[in-house]
Amino acid sequence: MKKILPFLFLTFVSLFIFSCDNKDDSDSDTYSRMRDITGSFTNGNGYAFTQGIDINQTDVVLVYRAAGNAWQQIPKSVYLPNSGTLPTNRVFDYNFVFDSQNVQIRIDDQNFDLGTQMTPAETTAYLNNQRFRLVLVPAQASKNASSVDYSDYNAVVKYYNLDETKVKNTKVN
Repeated sequence: MKKILPFLFLTFVSLFIFSCDNKDDSDSDTYSRMRDITGSFTNGNGYAFTQGIDINQTDVVLVYRAAGNAWQQIPKSVYLPNSGTLPTNRVFDYNFVFDSQNVQIRIDDQNFDLGTQMTPAETTAYLNNQRFRLVLVPAQASKNASSVDYSDYNAVVKYYNLDETKVKNTKVN
């Protein structure tokens, strides 16, 4: 009996040694979250605004623009209708760039002067008080993340189990 007791004790202790492993399968504790950013594009801000964020370098930022009661993913090209005295074939892109500390939302590739060659209604609809939703997600959320249609805002919200009632809103300018 005395010879078996040390083996039982060793087995008991080894059980706790292996169960107290602090290593997780993932390298970070990033979790998905959302934030709304509202701002106006003007000549004074270079048709861009920046919002601070704090994510890991491996994480991903998705940006959606409020379009009525829906969200459309950007980058997104906007084709303005031809209008009497204004140039024809007016096009610009909503775009964004990000790093681990900032997201910049901007207008790119315009083929006309946004400040003078838009109607007041177009300026209101496309430049003033534009609302964007930033969705910050871990790059390696799961092996099934590749099956998510990131252009479908509702699919992203469902997949990452995001609570739209807790979205913070920030006015940037």
